[in-house]
Amino acid sequence: MPAVSPPRTLGIVVLVVAALLGSAYALGRSLIGPVAAPGVTAPSDQPHVADQPPATSVPPQRTPGPTVPADEPPPDGTDEGGPYGTRATTGTGQVALTFDDGPDPDYTPQALAALRAYGVTATFCLVGENARAHPDLVRAIAAEGHTLCNHSWNHDVLLGSRSYQSIQADLLRTNEAIRAAVPGARIAYFRQPGGAWTYPVVSVARNLGMVSLHWTVDPTDWRKPGAASIADTVTAGTVPGSIVLLHDAGGDRQGTVDALYRILPNLTSRFQVTALPPDL
Repeated sequence: MPAVSPPRTLGIVVLVVAALLGSAYALGRSLIGPVAAPGVTAPSDQPHVADQPPATSVPPQRTPGPTVPADEPPPDGTDEGGPYGTRATTGTGQVALTFDDGPDPDYTPQALAALRAYGVTATFCLVGENARAHPDLVRAIAAEGHTLCNHSWNHDVLLGSRSYQSIQADLLRTNEAIRAAVPGARIAYFRQPGGAWTYPVVSVARNLGMVSLHWTVDPTDWRKPGAASIADTVTAGTVPGSIVLLHDAGGDRQGTVDALYRILPNLTSRFQVTALPPDL
């Protein structure tokens, strides 16, 4: 048998080594998975733990008691046009006037007289402390066919940032004060002081059977810009479906009361102006 030349022997050795290296590479790939090209993220069958809930977690419950996270959507995912799923329009061609912060012994009777003069009903968002102090005014509001709205116990702008239990206690206490004056009153709406809405406060109100009520037109009458400015802002900004924000308490509201005698004839000549329905 002829002897194998050195060059041929070297070639055989190279082929054997290459085969061994290829087998090792294939084995390694099978153990560590695919390798991405530069600049490309390699796919993985394992979840990103930070994006996944714990294996033992359960969905949050919407029953009274737990704290509702501030970034959780409304309970039924609805959106009524306002922040956090609040209602910002009447949903019809009608226009609604709303009065916040009362009742007040100086300005609420004047607002009621103006509304009565033009045959208009409105929605009164009552502060619990004021309702307790002036039950006769709560009765007068209800007796004239106006809709009642919960505006928190003491106008707590930070209410929406508190615990579920604290929010619920505040709203229930306010409803009790209103119903102490008008037993069995239907309180269909809640308005957060300052419009400082959060998902938790909307969730609590909904669980208590109240619609969270925002607004469409805000003449910032609480800044006391004067009757002419208040009236001009309301009459120019109101369109079918508008909810108008006004105040009958919380400071000197004579400008608001005086503005009503310009607002009411203007709006009633253009729209049907009525209270939001107490039964939804």
